[in-house]
Amino acid sequence: MSTGAIHSNDAPGADPAEKPDLVMVVDDDDDIAGFVGFNLKVHGFEVVRARDGQEALEMMETQRPALAVVDWMMPRMDGVELTRRLRAEPLTSALPVIMLTAKGMTVDKVVGLTAGVDDYLVKPFDTAELIARVSSTLRRNKEFREVSPLTGLPGNARVTREIVDRLKAGKEFAVGYIDIDRFKPVNDVYGFDRGDDFITTLAESVHRAATAAGRPSVFLGHIGGDDFVFICHPDQVLPLTKQMVTDFEASADQLYDPEDARRGYIEVPDRRGGKQRAALVTLSIGVAQSTTGGRHYDDYRAVVAVASEMKKVAKSQPGSYVAIDRRRLESEADDTLL
Repeated sequence: MSTGAIHSNDAPGADPAEKPDLVMVVDDDDDIAGFVGFNLKVHGFEVVRARDGQEALEMMETQRPALAVVDWMMPRMDGVELTRRLRAEPLTSALPVIMLTAKGMTVDKVVGLTAGVDDYLVKPFDTAELIARVSSTLRRNKEFREVSPLTGLPGNARVTREIVDRLKAGKEFAVGYIDIDRFKPVNDVYGFDRGDDFITTLAESVHRAATAAGRPSVFLGHIGGDDFVFICHPDQVLPLTKQMVTDFEASADQLYDPEDARRGYIEVPDRRGGKQRAALVTLSIGVAQSTTGGRHYDDYRAVVAVASEMKKVAKSQPGSYVAIDRRRLESEADDTLL
């Protein structure tokens, strides 16, 4: 049962990472706020300004900044109290905060860090340090948000960026889309906790297979539910998928109740009070390849579409199945797919 999807932007050929980040500058000093705002804009950021903590909280109701640069000493509400308030609100609890301060003492930094500050800029600071700290804090925050809490693997946005980067590099690569067959009956019969065990087991099997594949390193992603992605060199596809299928099937069999594993199926109650048999889980894997002798892609969405198409082909076959797109042109017949 597929519960995830690789999403795409609407702009043709757009890089989803190119949209500028909005930074809120919170400072009552016009000179410092102007300096920070000007340099952020020069380096490609969008900027909004609030003059104190109270105004910043009010603006947060309509603005959704990616990061806030906050002065410590301000009227009405200082930077430490503002950070505490931000951390207490669900919509802003994860907003990264960089504190501007003339207080370089360790005890002062501890106060800010305890309130939830992510990083510091001690006055006076220069443009290079400002941009470096803003950029690195945003990068860390995005990487944290894009990791699956269940498997620890990169999520949807990171997968998309990886495909875009491979296209820009112009080298051969393959994208594999992995899905667990008959995963829904597992959840229906055993519950979601057991279902999560199957997902983490697949993540472990995929990771072991990727490690065994050697160089170049295989990129792995978890885009939601029981859907995973790998990105590798085309020569790695067959050994990689063979090992992950063998490893997962052996490991997944151990997750079933002993009686179900022995007979090779589980019984799933239907709406009429009867029971339907669902065979043990297998894997369907669809693979799109961008190669010099085969198809070449200019848009990451086309790669995703072909991998998804191949996954549907794989799911139409019995047992674990890997469907690889071997067409040279989009118009070629389907009998060249596998």
